Amino acid sequence: MAISIVLGFFGLGFFCWLLFTLAVYALPFLAGLSAGLAVFHGGAGLFGALVVGLVVGVTILVFGQIVLTTVRTPVIRLFIGLIYAVPAAVAGYQLCFALAGIGMSAGGWQHAFAAAGAILVGATAFARMALVIPPSAGRDSVEGTAQSAVDLRPHDQIKV
Repeated sequence: MAISIVLGFFGLGFFCWLLFTLAVYALPFLAGLSAGLAVFHGGAGLFGALVVGLVVGVTILVFGQIVLTTVRTPVIRLFIGLIYAVPAAVAGYQLCFALAGIGMSAGGWQHAFAAAGAILVGATAFARMALVIPPSAGRDSVEGTAQSAVDLRPHDQIKV
């Protein structure tokens, strides 16, 4: 009995870690899955559907990161971050609702636990997308980094 509790705890921890790690990839996965299913039902076959789904998913992820890196307007960056965070929040809600169903009866607390999980997962996905920092405008590539913080300027040097 004790082993099952410990293994259940580690299994739940693994699923939560996996959810938070893969939260950013919810939108590219959904887009790739939708494109792959559309191509499969169009008659392209299994291999064609896998290739198209993979290409679409990777393209959506890379395009979002490139746009988030190049755009400097905070409102547009917020909008792009929300585009990636909302599908992650929906996936977080569904997973937390299912996990809450294991430990408690259906009702208000199960929905409250799922809503709190959705908020946490959505915020995590938004934070991971927001970690992509745009390049500095008109600055040297080293300036603004930790290395430039310790560099001596001409007026800081000791004259002998």
